[in-house]
Amino acid sequence: MRLPVLLIILALLFGLPWWTLVLAPGVLVLPGTIVFVAALLLFPLMMYLGHSRRALDWAARVGDTMLGVIWVLFAWSALGQLLHIFFDSSTVALVVLAISVILVLWGNFEAMRVPRVKHVDVPISRLGAGLDGTRVVLISDTHLGPLNRARWMAKVVAVVNDLKPDIAIHAGDIADGSVGRRTPQAAPLADVRARLSKVYATGNHEYFGEAQSWLDHMETLGWEPLHNRHVIVERDGAQLVIAGVDDRTAAASRLPGHGADLPRALSGADPSLPVLLVAHQPKQISDAVAAGVDLQVSGHTHGGQIWPFHYLVRIDQPTVHGLTRHSDRTQLYTTRGTGFWGPPLRVFAPSEITVLTLKRS
Repeated sequence: MRLPVLLIILALLFGLPWWTLVLAPGVLVLPGTIVFVAALLLFPLMMYLGHSRRALDWAARVGDTMLGVIWVLFAWSALGQLLHIFFDSSTVALVVLAISVILVLWGNFEAMRVPRVKHVDVPISRLGAGLDGTRVVLISDTHLGPLNRARWMAKVVAVVNDLKPDIAIHAGDIADGSVGRRTPQAAPLADVRARLSKVYATGNHEYFGEAQSWLDHMETLGWEPLHNRHVIVERDGAQLVIAGVDDRTAAASRLPGHGADLPRALSGADPSLPVLLVAHQPKQISDAVAAGVDLQVSGHTHGGQIWPFHYLVRIDQPTVHGLTRHSDRTQLYTTRGTGFWGPPLRVFAPSEITVLTLKRS
């Protein structure tokens, strides 16, 4: 069933923009059709070469860019059908093309820029007075990959350090690729400074390859890997449990000892202490609620990354971004992420570096 579904998706993604921009206006039909057919044939080849075991970075860059462009063209071609009520096909084609070009250029700028800083106050009733005002700086989904982003990563680290975090968190999806291939891009993470602790938990993309290697490598960079375990930070007599669990896809990877295990992560922790949980996917919140966690921080969604994809993300996840409450005790903060996956575009879903200020309530 996978092949027919894939063919239908490709036909829709490329067919609707072709009809809207080429066939309906009836201008440059032959060269326009040649371009779309060539793109339709090239796209799956580039995605295969770039994201299969071959993992050719140049092919991934081409395929990912094509995916972003065709998604924007498809989304605005679909919306453009409404304009046929008022305008002829040529006008609709020009409007759709103009909007798509602007959004692709703007989206690329948004994806490649150093993320904006977002400040959020988080009230936690069980927080001790000594930890009131604790600054948690959260990054996630850096997705270091086919594009060499070492300089970008260094700039992100500089921003994180300027924010003077008490606790620094990377909530997973460090990179797309092996440690060996992405070490230079990840190297700036060694320079992150935090007063109390800097911790990391795996995302789903680590389980496409070398999850344990990334856990080990982050430890060499000075980060505390929270592989179903916790650490305790203390200031002025007040304590906070920082726990982390593997991504929910970890068990399916069949890596020995991997699989989200919150009871194991909290084993030995004083149940009277507040708990901050690092879990890559927001849908892991159900376990956090059952365990009485005070705050879960997650990534994974990218805020949808390219509008209107967030509607599809919302089907799979309980939230797309922001601070939400899931019980009398448990809150969830979902970041839009610091980098991007695949298409080097962010449309109406800006990246972020998040400062969560913990407040005693």
